[in-house]
Amino acid sequence: LGGVIAYQHEVKEALLHVPHDVIAAHGAVSSETAEAMARGCRDLFKCDIAVSITGIAGPGGGSAEKPVGLTYIGLATESCVLSRRFQWEGNRTQNKESSANAAMKLILSALE
Repeated sequence: LGGVIAYQHEVKEALLHVPHDVIAAHGAVSSETAEAMARGCRDLFKCDIAVSITGIAGPGGGSAEKPVGLTYIGLATESCVLSRRFQWEGNRTQNKESSANAAMKLILSALE
């Protein structure tokens, strides 16, 4: 159906309707934002299931509180919205691949 690459907060808010207050309170890399992104994507594309990924792939951008590799994957269906936290230890490419694989596994588990 489609996808959204939303690095900027403004894109998350405008396209996916992530509330500004959620990003302000919890940050872009958080379970709350991942869930709001998945919910917004499901609404935008009028689909049965949507997944979101928000994280710090690296090599820079991390902090002690939110280190490089920290990733939240959100999933939204008609009956539930959830997120999972991951901490990857690879380089940027490996972290992105790990996130994509985890997102696919989350989708498959939701379909079972």
